[in-house]
Amino acid sequence: MRGNITRRGDRSWRLKFEAGERDATTGKRLTRFITVRGTRKDAEKELTRILHEIETGAFVEPTKLTLSKYLDHWLDDHAKNRVSAKTFQRYEEIAKKHLVPALGPTRLAKLTPLAIQEYYGKALAGGRRKGTGGLSAQTVMHHHRILSEALHQAVRWRLLHFNPCELVDPPRPIRREMKVIDQEQTAKLLKAAAPLRIYVPVLLAATTGMRRGETLALRWKDVDLDAAMLAVTQTLEKVGKKLTFKSPKTERSRRTISLPQITVEALRRHRVKQAEERLAAGKAYVAQDLVCCNALGQPLDPDYVTHAFAKFAADSKLAIRFHDLRHSHISHLLAAGIHPKIASERAGHASVSITLDVYSHLIPGMQEDAAKRIDAALRTHLER
Repeated sequence: MRGNITRRGDRSWRLKFEAGERDATTGKRLTRFITVRGTRKDAEKELTRILHEIETGAFVEPTKLTLSKYLDHWLDDHAKNRVSAKTFQRYEEIAKKHLVPALGPTRLAKLTPLAIQEYYGKALAGGRRKGTGGLSAQTVMHHHRILSEALHQAVRWRLLHFNPCELVDPPRPIRREMKVIDQEQTAKLLKAAAPLRIYVPVLLAATTGMRRGETLALRWKDVDLDAAMLAVTQTLEKVGKKLTFKSPKTERSRRTISLPQITVEALRRHRVKQAEERLAAGKAYVAQDLVCCNALGQPLDPDYVTHAFAKFAADSKLAIRFHDLRHSHISHLLAAGIHPKIASERAGHASVSITLDVYSHLIPGMQEDAAKRIDAALRTHLER
């Protein structure tokens, strides 16, 4: 490969080189020009680097494309077709409300690890859009993951030579303390919730470990009360103001769960009550075969369930979220000595290791029990 250097100013140099490609029409080698600021030695180093990259096939031609414009392309042409509508909504919100205002005007090829690191620092110190403080480490980590994913694709599209996010240290989120309630508290909670519309979602979350969206999407055709089983085949998602049913996120999320008799009995009573509501509503009833629905057969809004449960929990003097019912159920299983694989299957986790990593620290006495078992086994052999 050939190239030359021409002075343009006191500290400005023009690099001219052949890009290693030919014009599709004329067959002539394509020539590129790049301006470098600094000493002649700096220009020589840059030309050497470029020629080496051309030789090895790693050269990425500089572009005036800004990060803002690139993120628009990435969202529309890539991310939208690869993630769920809810996830895409989050991607778009972070990109357009945080990343673009902070880094958007920067040319994609000029985005540096230092600029990204500085952005994370500013976001932690005062990144809230309403100016009321900084973002949490967990939120900034989400920003990092989305930006890194977008820039990784830029490398694959040959718009960048490397992903600058790989040279950045993102903040380490502090694991939020998980809140669980014991069996006695769960029983009291279920008894108090019985008269409420959210009772069945609460019952399912507390006795099966199902996620909120899974409980709200459950259909009667997926429930076999005689066999005391239900199948998780879909989930309810809210994007903006629109409610949508979709397939579970992973294959492990699509699962079959055995039901305790208390849940079977409650569902039988609920089905009778639901039939009465359908008769009372008449033609206004929208039959969708949902186990959890309003008096007209329509899906329960996930936000309504969350807020209604928060008020109910506060009135019951319990500082827990709806999702903590799932945490509590899984913790109860492990504390009762149920094999972690069974607990993992009921939870729909991707692997048993996730179940153990997230929940094992909540189980009192596990370390003590392990020590006692080791002691007993060793003593048996030592005393022989």
